[in-house]
Amino acid sequence: MPTPTRIGFLGLGQMGAPMAERLLGEDVQLHVYDPRPEAMAPFTARGATACASPKAVADRAEIVFACLPSGKVSEAVALGPEGVVHGKALRLYAEMSTIGRASVQRIAEGLAPRDIAMVDAPISGGPAGARAGTLAMLAAGAPAAVERLRPWQFRIGRQVFVLGETPGQAQVMKLVNNLLFAANAATALEAFSLGAKAGLDADVMLEMVNAGTGRSFATAGFLPTVLSGERRFGASIGVLDKDVGLGLEEARSQDVPMWSLEQAARLWRFAASQGMAGEDLAQLARLIEGWGGAPIRGR
Repeated sequence: MPTPTRIGFLGLGQMGAPMAERLLGEDVQLHVYDPRPEAMAPFTARGATACASPKAVADRAEIVFACLPSGKVSEAVALGPEGVVHGKALRLYAEMSTIGRASVQRIAEGLAPRDIAMVDAPISGGPAGARAGTLAMLAAGAPAAVERLRPWQFRIGRQVFVLGETPGQAQVMKLVNNLLFAANAATALEAFSLGAKAGLDADVMLEMVNAGTGRSFATAGFLPTVLSGERRFGASIGVLDKDVGLGLEEARSQDVPMWSLEQAARLWRFAASQGMAGEDLAQLARLIEGWGGAPIRGR
């Protein structure tokens, strides 16, 4: 039997845990770290090794994935006193978090002197895609590093898109994607609020829009959970607000006007500022319904 590949995974949250589960198997020695012991327990029960720090993971694993909540956390996990940069075994680091181009470039520059290759590797598809193994996987980095990472990305997701040879390029692509979703979700709710106020059946509206030119992932994948009343899409308002902010920051750095996206960003920022940052994205419907004066619900 071939020697198992030593892989590490940092961050076992809504996205990280289902992705890490896909790496469990006889061909992998999995080493995990999360600041919450209860998040690591299901993995140790299935044969993974729980580690005390990111450095401890990097002391054992040659390939390490990270899925973390912010650029500040990502940079500390990579380059801090207990960061992976100090690990003895690590050769390839895959940053899956959405943290923006500047953070990823700082991490790549910090790892390079230790001969640790970095692939900028954010993902798209949400918690449902992570659980189903259907995520879109992005990659930007040195060709040899991207190629080495590819089979493990396909084990986690369904498609791999290579954006270039410079870490940060995949971050820009992810921000483009998330800006589109943020705008589409906000405008879909507002448009359906109009239809609901005029007395249209929300289920018929949804069927018609998804058969016509108004279709988007926001109408096909997001609105159904709003109309059902469940309103659990699986990602938080605060996370999307963070991503939209990073996208607009990138646009400003590139001197690209964002007239309509600036307006959509204001809506997500307002929702987060009203104590809704920890709530599901679909709960934005509450605000839209209140302003429009009509419920957005199916039968």
